[in-house]
Amino acid sequence: MDSEEKARRLRERLATGVVVGALVGCLVLGGTLMALPPEEGRDVARGAPGPVALARTAVTAGVPAALPDLAVLIADRQGHLRRHPGDAQSWAVLGAAYVEQGRRLADARWYPRAERALRTSQRLRGGAQALEGLAVLANARRDFRAARVYGEAALKAERKRWTAYGPLIEACTGLNDHKAAKQALDRLLELRSDPVVRARAAAVYRDRGWREDAAAALSDAAAAARTPAERAAWLERGGQLAFERGDRASALRHFQEALRTDPDQRAAQAGQGRALAALGRTTEALAAYRAALAKQPVPQYALELGELYESLGLGQAARVTYDLLRARVRAAAAGGVDEELVLGLFEADHGDPRAAVRRLRAEWRRQPGIAVADALGWALHRAGEDEEALGFALRATDKERGGGVRSALHLFHRGVIERGLGMSGPARRHLEEALRINPWFSPLQAPVARRALDALGEPPETPLPR
Repeated sequence: MDSEEKARRLRERLATGVVVGALVGCLVLGGTLMALPPEEGRDVARGAPGPVALARTAVTAGVPAALPDLAVLIADRQGHLRRHPGDAQSWAVLGAAYVEQGRRLADARWYPRAERALRTSQRLRGGAQALEGLAVLANARRDFRAARVYGEAALKAERKRWTAYGPLIEACTGLNDHKAAKQALDRLLELRSDPVVRARAAAVYRDRGWREDAAAALSDAAAAARTPAERAAWLERGGQLAFERGDRASALRHFQEALRTDPDQRAAQAGQGRALAALGRTTEALAAYRAALAKQPVPQYALELGELYESLGLGQAARVTYDLLRARVRAAAAGGVDEELVLGLFEADHGDPRAAVRRLRAEWRRQPGIAVADALGWALHRAGEDEEALGFALRATDKERGGGVRSALHLFHRGVIERGLGMSGPARRHLEEALRINPWFSPLQAPVARRALDALGEPPETPLPR
């Protein structure tokens, strides 16, 4: 069966499951609220779900939760556990809420608290719920091997626990096991079809290069989302997809709508900076990046902002931002988060390429994902090791090895490495493809790609065979 037929069948299964999924989702939400005391589950005056119920439903279903609701849920479960320390389920919910808080704030200090809460739940026989929470935590820390172990254990304990498939899919993708990720998605689609499942499907489609299917699944997920925070998250991912294919205007609209829906959606604010920079609106782009970093200091945002400063000739501002990146990586490491990938990319281009190679070799041994293969190949090129670099660049762009993502950055890296090896034809082809996919993929590297392509010139004219 070819990939188009597989994609068609998956889309049909998603479409036929929408109504059933919506009904099941309503029943699950209703059951969750009924299980809570009235003061926890509902705004008694209006009969609407209260913040505790909304956040609890979100974190236990793997759905993005609103920051104000999360704060209320955390305080509520902490108070409950002071009175009932043996409640394994509440410890698992508290641990999941801590993970979501750490993720939304990019603050790794929440993760040790999350681990203690989830370990307590596990010790009190929290079962699959505790194991699933540990899988989500491991993914947040970029420890994909541990996440896979916990995700598989959760499903072994409770085979039809649909929420455990999401972290398992993410872990398999991080380990470059796209076959296992696809199998897990197929089983998930047999169990359920709702916005969060469609968003999970979109991520798998994107990794396999099925960009249109991914965009359609995310559009459906955003349209069917039950809360503003959830809708904003799927809009933000739709913006990422639009930017990856070079559609700056569509990406900006997605990011702006995500921010309008949930002002705490800082990933959308960083995406807004990315799209505005591509549109040449650099003053607005700088403001968007700075606002995102102030509230969610993700190292990747600092790298992007620093490179934007550098592209504008603002070297001092770039250096200050790179110092922030290093500080955030250290803070993340203190909370158990692996940021070696972004640090390796930074060192390759702006620091010590050989140190980048050492870091990324170790990262490749831990979790050989596509992004790590691309980064290691680029670091090797920057360190002058083009022959070895090409092997990793091929992995990152070879569909047979999982490199189905249509990434302008990956193709740019491959093209430059090929040029360094004197492979003019392949280099020209891959640099052209990178700029065709997204001519604005990086304010610093896209101009380098154009100059390299110009230096290669037109392909030589060869006579036709007799």
